[in-house]
Amino acid sequence: MPDIPVLVLVLLCLAALAAGWIDAVVGGGGLLLLPALLLGLPAATPAAYTLGTNKAIAIVGTGGAALTYVRKAPVEVGTAVRIGLAALAGSSAGALFAAGMSTEVLKPVIMVVLLAVAAFVILRPAFGTAPATALVGRRRKLAAIGLAGLGIGFYDGLIGPGTGTFLVLALTAVLRLDLVTASATAKIVNCCTNAGALATFAWQGTVLWRFAALLAVFNLAGATLGARTALKQGSGFVRVVLLTVVFALVANLAYQQWLA
Repeated sequence: MPDIPVLVLVLLCLAALAAGWIDAVVGGGGLLLLPALLLGLPAATPAAYTLGTNKAIAIVGTGGAALTYVRKAPVEVGTAVRIGLAALAGSSAGALFAAGMSTEVLKPVIMVVLLAVAAFVILRPAFGTAPATALVGRRRKLAAIGLAGLGIGFYDGLIGPGTGTFLVLALTAVLRLDLVTASATAKIVNCCTNAGALATFAWQGTVLWRFAALLAVFNLAGATLGARTALKQGSGFVRVVLLTVVFALVANLAYQQWLA
């Protein structure tokens, strides 16, 4: 257990709670949790321990949200797992590719893409509000595996921020899901990718397990509440949270690119 003042520990628990809620509704909880860990853990903590601990916390919340969604939302678990396995492969490839290039070059491109996405969602009020299509053809499922799995998985390994949000958008567009069902499917995909990353960190011994267990309780509570809120409030509510997270992600990337 790292030596952290009680007040800082309480704030980290609250950050884990809020991150779980955001991540369950529309993805992007890492935008809050990871910076909080970087600020809250002792300055001498190696980055690998921060990243590994973050994954150990997040996978608990993601799993809880996925279970809550699966019980009440029309999720095709088999399709979601296939996309998740593809995303796992894509993220591994992205991580290898990242070792040989500067990701700073890609951040402005990602910001432009996100702003274009925000404009599309704003100009298309009906996007993701129609009920999920009952039958989806094989071609669309393969396209989802390629785009949401391999493509966004590659991005996750290469850069990472906003992966959950991109998954929700891609699944809504390709599989013709409503935003609530897309969020549910994205949680299952995230479970697959988080499991792969956590296995790597655990093998390297870079996880603060007892500290992660404490924050994971709060992350799980936030994620379960977030999933229930999304199910109760519907796609219109998720749409508002989605736009908020997209703009927060743009601001975060802009800060890293030009101010940090």
